[in-house]
Parts: sequence; C-alpha cells; structure tokens
Amino acid sequence: MNASISWSDGYLLGFNPMDQVHQEFVEFVAALQQAADSDLDRVLGVLLQHCQAHFEQEDRWMLESNFPASECHINEHAAVLKSIHEVKQQLAIGNVAVCRQLGNELAAWFPGHADYLDSALAHWMCKRTLGGKPVILRRNIKSTELPIDSV
Repeated sequence: MNASISWSDGYLLGFNPMDQVHQEFVEFVAALQQAADSDLDRVLGVLLQHCQAHFEQEDRWMLESNFPASECHINEHAAVLKSIHEVKQQLAIGNVAVCRQLGNELAAWFPGHADYLDSALAHWMCKRTLGGKPVILRRNIKSTELPIDSV
C-alpha cells in the first residue's frame, strides 16, 4: 500500500474557496486509501459526490471568468470523473484492487494538478475577485531549496 495522502499547508494556493475544497478532497482520498474493503463502496460514493461538486465549481469559475487555460483543466476534471465512475462499476462486481489503485493514483495526481492547473486558476480568481495576487502563509513546510549562502 502506498502512503496515505494527508493535508499540508504545501497545498495552499491562496484562494480560500479553492483551498477549502482541496482540503476536503485530500481528506476524502485519504479515507478511500484507508477504508476497509466493506466500506469502499460508500467511501467511493462520497468521493464521487465531492468530485462532481468540486470540479463543477472550478469549471464554473473558469467559464464565467473567461479563464484562458480552461479547456485543458476542464478536460482533466472530466477524465478523473470518468475514471471514478469506471472504478465504481468495477467495485460493484468485486474488484477491490482497482479501487485501491484509484485511491493511490488520485493521491499521486493531486499535487501536480494543484501546483500547475489549480494554482493558475487560484491566481486568476484572486486577481479578478480581490484585485491582486494570492497571499499564502504556510506553516511547517520543509524547504528543498539550497540555503542562499550555499549558492
């Protein structure tokens, strides 16, 4: 089993409505990764409901605000939803392994999606709604960068 995903300030993007829904997403994916086999169908159903609402909200923000990179982002949301639906069908016929794999794949997918696609949308939404760039305050983040005096 892969390590379970957990929320970290490293996922913050500075647009509070998005950050809140992302924290929920991480919690639902972690719940799927940790669920007993007998709970997988229920937990996957909750994750599916969350993703439908989560992605619809982001898609709506992009469309209503004329976000320039919306097509790729919306297509990625659609692909994730399609995968969840397909896994739900597989789970219904007893394929627990594919459901476990989905949890691990979503945990691996989310950081990159958030860093590249969602961060651009968060920046766009902050600029449109607040008139400036997002401000992000992070706690307990380990830096992977070299100290300035070692460069």
